[in-house]
Order: sequence, then structure tokens, then C-alpha cells
Amino acid sequence: MNNSPLALTLGDPAGVGPEIIMKAWAALRAGGPPFVVVGDFDALASASLGGASVVRRVTSPADAMDVFAHAAPVLDQPLRSPVVAGRPSPAAAGAIIGWIETAVGLALSGAVRGVVTAPIAKAPLYAAGFKFPGHTEFLGELTGGAAFDGARGPVMMLAAGGLRASLVTVHDPLAKVSEALSVDRIVRTGLITAQSLRRDFGVAEPRLAVAGLNPHAGEDGSIGREEVEIVRPAVQALRDLGVDASGPWPADTLFPPEMRERYDAAICLYHDQALIPIKMLDFWGGVNVTLGLPIVRTSPDHGTAFDIAGRGIARAESLIAAVRMADEIAARREG
Repeated sequence: MNNSPLALTLGDPAGVGPEIIMKAWAALRAGGPPFVVVGDFDALASASLGGASVVRRVTSPADAMDVFAHAAPVLDQPLRSPVVAGRPSPAAAGAIIGWIETAVGLALSGAVRGVVTAPIAKAPLYAAGFKFPGHTEFLGELTGGAAFDGARGPVMMLAAGGLRASLVTVHDPLAKVSEALSVDRIVRTGLITAQSLRRDFGVAEPRLAVAGLNPHAGEDGSIGREEVEIVRPAVQALRDLGVDASGPWPADTLFPPEMRERYDAAICLYHDQALIPIKMLDFWGGVNVTLGLPIVRTSPDHGTAFDIAGRGIARAESLIAAVRMADEIAARREG
């Protein structure tokens, strides 16, 4: 087994990232999994009730293993200007991007077992010239998007409450989802999901359930043609490739407990089709997993929460779950 920590990026320092990282460290310090924070020392220390006494600079991930039980280890890459909790600024964008790049580089080199990312806000990054829709796409660019068996990532999967749901489209406006769908895109998502279920989640024979787009999954074309022209051919193509796929299923009947027993992951066609059931099942404990990368990457299934940043009330359950899931996936890959 790889005796190295996970890398945990600080996220937007004006959000709840620093606070939930310190809460996650407090919860995990005794038994792990250990992590090293990539970010700003002062931002992390200011978010802790213990201040700088429970945060320690380290010079390498290896040093973090000896420190973790006593203090939150941080590879200090300082901000260029102070940040005020709850007030995001494009001035911090360069540091935020740099923290992600550093963590990914450490993972690609094998110095850390995987990457966990605290939340970022897109608007301040866009204002500073960031060209990617979000974390997932940026990670795909940084890693080359290499996946398994020729299918290229990344694919966003959400996991909580016994449900795994992969997204075919992610942050597309709802009005543009239909034109964004294609047989190839659904097949790619299904292939990467099935391959990741085997490799990262220990599911020997993955079963996929593909959601429809329209009410009642289109009623054989009478309520929209996407199921007939796109989804059904994609499901058949997945079967032809050896994937146990079924669908299209009406989305309103796909997520009850009895239905979830019949598949290992749902393939959802747009953002809220997956996120609503995930957050209904476990609002505080959901995890975002990036599939189809050569490195392990997870994150909490929530945003920066600028409205409560700096108030000491942010909950860390989702981040803790993300750290534990990254550790479990890394262990399976190492094994």
C-alpha cells in the first residue's frame, strides 16, 4: 500500500473551505485517512479555533504523515493579498488555480494517493480569465483525460445514500441539454462509469440504468423523440459493447429504493436529474467523484457557501465523506 497522504486543496479561501478542512482534520486526525492541505497557511489558521497552533507548514507530502495526528499539515502557497470571509475576489484566482495544479502534479507523480478538492466559485475565476466550466473539466485538461479501454474522461459521478449517478451533461443550461445529447456522449459516459465501478468501487459486473429525458421517457416518441433517436440506440450500443445497460427509464421512477436495487449506477442526462435525488437521500454526505482520470479525485457535493463563511457553522460531513471515499478508491487501485 502507498504510505502517503491525500492532497486536499483549500478551494476558495473566502468560502467555507478553510473551516470545513479544519473540522475534517479534527474528525480524522486520530485514525485518518491523512491528508496534506495545499493552500494558504494563514487562511487555514484563521479558520481554526486553535489558530496557528494546530496548523503546521510542511515541505513535502511525506512530512505530513508525521504531522497529521498533531496538526493540520499544509504545503503553504500564500495568497498575494488578504481574503475576507464571504467576499470572493478574482485576486485570489491565481492562487486557487495554482493549488489545484500543485495537487494534481503531486498525484501524477505518486507523491500523494489522490486529490480531494474543497469548493471553488466559478464567477471569480471566470472574471480572472479561467477558461473551464469547473473543477471536473480543468482536471481533465491537467491529466490529459486518460481513461480506461480507450474511453476518455472525465465524467462526474455523485454518490450518496446508496445511489451513484453519473452525468452525461453537467453545467449545460436546461434549454440546451437536448441538443447537447448524443449517442456517443451517452455511450462514453456509460463505458467510463462501468469501468470505474469495476476498478474503483469493486463492482464485478456493473449494471447501469439510463434515464430518459422527457416525461414518461417519451412515451415511445409521443412526448419527445430524444429517447427514440438518442437514448435507446445508446443503450443498445452499450449492450453491444458488453455493458449491462437498461433504459431509457422514466426519471420519476428511477430512484425509489426498490428500483435502486436493480442497478449499480444511474446514467443521468442533466445536472438536476442526478443532483436532486442525491441530495434528497443524503444532503450533508454526498460526494462528487471524477471518473475517467489517471488520478483519484473526489470533492464535497456542495459549494462555497459564502453566505455562512467565517461564522463557524459550516458542516464538514460531505468533505469527510469525500476524504474517506478517495482513500477507499486509492486503496482499490493500489491493491
